[in-house]
Amino acid sequence: EALRDFVDNNAGLLLVALAQFFLALVNVAVKELNVIDNPVPTLELVWVRMFITYLCSIAFMLWQSVPDPFLGPKGVRLLLVFRGFVGFFGLFGVYFSLQYLSLSDATVLTFLSPIFTGIAGSLFLKEPFSRKELLAGLCSFAGVVLIARPEFLFGHPAHAVASHGVDAGPPSEKGTPTQRLVAVGVSLIGVLGATGAYTTIRAIGKRAHPLHSLAFFSSQSVVVATIGMLVTHQPVVIPTRWDWLAMLAVIGIFGFIAQVLLTMGLQREAAGRAALAIYIGIIYALALEKIFFDVSPSALSIAGMAIILSAALYIAV
Repeated sequence: EALRDFVDNNAGLLLVALAQFFLALVNVAVKELNVIDNPVPTLELVWVRMFITYLCSIAFMLWQSVPDPFLGPKGVRLLLVFRGFVGFFGLFGVYFSLQYLSLSDATVLTFLSPIFTGIAGSLFLKEPFSRKELLAGLCSFAGVVLIARPEFLFGHPAHAVASHGVDAGPPSEKGTPTQRLVAVGVSLIGVLGATGAYTTIRAIGKRAHPLHSLAFFSSQSVVVATIGMLVTHQPVVIPTRWDWLAMLAVIGIFGFIAQVLLTMGLQREAAGRAALAIYIGIIYALALEKIFFDVSPSALSIAGMAIILSAALYIAV
């Protein structure tokens, strides 16, 4: 009975936390596709994931006879368009940063969005955002800093030298300090996009089906990615191995599942609270980074994880 009450009271948080697991698997596939001999461009990765997501969303709505599958319900169409537009930048920011940053660093940067989302929800939707939630957010961000260990605070990481060895496997990060700085900048634009998307989903609430939100997000991402590839004359990289195709399928299918869970979670929970559950994604990122790239978390990373989990549990309980 107590467990059922906990699940009922925190359904939004639990759905968002589960979504983070699928998103972490998607990011692993993106990271792998970035380190192969002929890397798949960021815009192409966005296009593939979102094309699959759009087909799945429309097919499911037609199967379930959801009204207005293509245009969405009247009254929220402008919000759906805005959600799709800003959502593209949130996605692009993560995928671009994965080219030059480690999986955990790229994941950690996205964790700025929960604090911004809580503040935006308070300003625009008049949602409660208590001092306790702000304190938990700031503590979580402190944990994020311990995990990310930015060079201007912690100096150059020793493991970066080892990662460039011949037999070290795929490097967890690459590029010059300038490229890494640009990756961080693009990631911060992504944070603003994600904040706009989370806040808009809360504003839409249950006036639209979760898949309406996803269909708009995916269709607009496909359009923007297509325009981006045409404008920059970006060549399309055709998969030549079965494992390539498998990773592209993971990006599309797991990305779709993650977005459905995330949208359902955000519809059920206040923006600030639900966004804090996103912090659990760093645990998945560090575990998967060890499994797939053999990168172990340091003592500071483990301390950061403990802080983040403690703050998330504090808010949930």
